[in-house]
Amino acid sequence: MKLLAIAEREIKLGFRNPWSYSFLGLFTLFSTALLLIQSQGEIGGYTHTTGTMLNLILYLLPLMALLLGSFSVTAEKEEGGWHLLATYPLSSPTLLWGKYLGLTVVLFTIISFGYGFSGLLGFLTGKSFTPRDLMLYFIFSMLIVVIFLGIAILLGALSLNRWQALTIGVGLWFLLILGWPTLLVSVLGFLPYPWIKPVLEGVSLLNPAEFIRIFVVMKLGGGSVFGPEYYQWIRWIDSSSTANFAFVLICLLWIGLTVSLAVWIWERGRNHG
Repeated sequence: MKLLAIAEREIKLGFRNPWSYSFLGLFTLFSTALLLIQSQGEIGGYTHTTGTMLNLILYLLPLMALLLGSFSVTAEKEEGGWHLLATYPLSSPTLLWGKYLGLTVVLFTIISFGYGFSGLLGFLTGKSFTPRDLMLYFIFSMLIVVIFLGIAILLGALSLNRWQALTIGVGLWFLLILGWPTLLVSVLGFLPYPWIKPVLEGVSLLNPAEFIRIFVVMKLGGGSVFGPEYYQWIRWIDSSSTANFAFVLICLLWIGLTVSLAVWIWERGRNHG
């Protein structure tokens, strides 16, 4: 299938990309740091240490996915690869979904190596993650990667070159990861009190890093750290069997919408030169 051929090509290009090995070394360093933090105390449920671990993951992985994904798409424009591929009967959805699939494999490999290395190091030193903690961080990391990779494909379709993708990607990362709490506090302070709760819950769905973090923390039993504004969410996630289904559906919607929008933009550019 053409989709799998594009994905296979993307995997080969991804492992030849020096950025991939830079992120591999950085993530391995981060995961080893998580192991050292974990070894400093006994973890049960959600604790300050767990929050620190999730934040460390949240700082690195979105930036890694945004840069690798957007650079891969813009490289087709800058290096003329798309002009060559366009001579074949290859559709825009096949190209971009194939890239998404291939990059997902590359990033999963980087994350698996990082956790595998720290897990082996922990096993040898007797300070390993528990299987539950390791699985939790792994799933959290995978969710962050697959959603931000969809955003990266859209960013690559919008950008004319790698410099533009780098500028927008870093700005978007800063907005969604670092600037989000400050932005929320500054805007919500102008709203009437009865509006704050529904607006806060609504805008949380607009930031994938935020709603994934909220869901994972609530699953760990730490929902109280978010305050009474999220009380209904805490009750729903803790007691409802449909919460997991709704969470997966929201993640799939984010991926489907971002990549589909990227396909539309790419196809529009293809038809209009």
